[in-house]
Amino acid sequence: MASGEVTAQAASLSKSQRAYHWVKERIASQEFTPGYRLVLGTIAAELDMSVVPVREAIRQLEAEGLVTFERNVGARVSMVDDTQYRFSMQALSILEGTATALAARRLTVDDIRHARGVNERMIESLADFDPRSFTRLNQEFHATLYGKCANPRMLELVESEWARLGHLRDSTFSFVPGRAQESVQEHENILRLIEAGAPLGEIEKAARRHRSATLDAYMIHEHPDETLGLPAF
Repeated sequence: MASGEVTAQAASLSKSQRAYHWVKERIASQEFTPGYRLVLGTIAAELDMSVVPVREAIRQLEAEGLVTFERNVGARVSMVDDTQYRFSMQALSILEGTATALAARRLTVDDIRHARGVNERMIESLADFDPRSFTRLNQEFHATLYGKCANPRMLELVESEWARLGHLRDSTFSFVPGRAQESVQEHENILRLIEAGAPLGEIEKAARRHRSATLDAYMIHEHPDETLGLPAF
């Protein structure tokens, strides 16, 4: 392959990733809501690029389940699917638990202090509870704990599931606000395990159970007839 072709290919990849992140961020923030039609030409014009890299970005988002492509209609932001929410929460409980354990020994005193500070802000917010704000702080807390995981693929998977959750549910805490109080207590427990140098398996188990407990609370609230069959993650 000629050097000019390689350069053009690299530029296209760079543009497709820029388009990918641009669209994904708007889906996560719900600027592009479920059912929103993604007009490739409009997006390309907004980003000052051709339609080709935008199409590549849309295909990547389709593979992640954030976008659906319908014949004679085009690309749309995927509709909210309760089943997909459950699948993402189950996957995230395992992935994030593992990433948190893998990052635990790499966290500094400052990292722990920052995470605890975020959790304290979450506790303070309980008096005047705003599910969206609480969810943003919750994500910041967990990102601090798993962010130093040395496995880049694991991080990519965790962040992908977080993005899917941002699309599938505005905030789980909107459905089960009582879960917020339990959540911040579990946060402190995870922090203490990390500070104490607990076995990584114990840290992973605590982080995984913390995530699955939120799904359990949602299921009990929304689908009480199904809760007897909940798997123990």
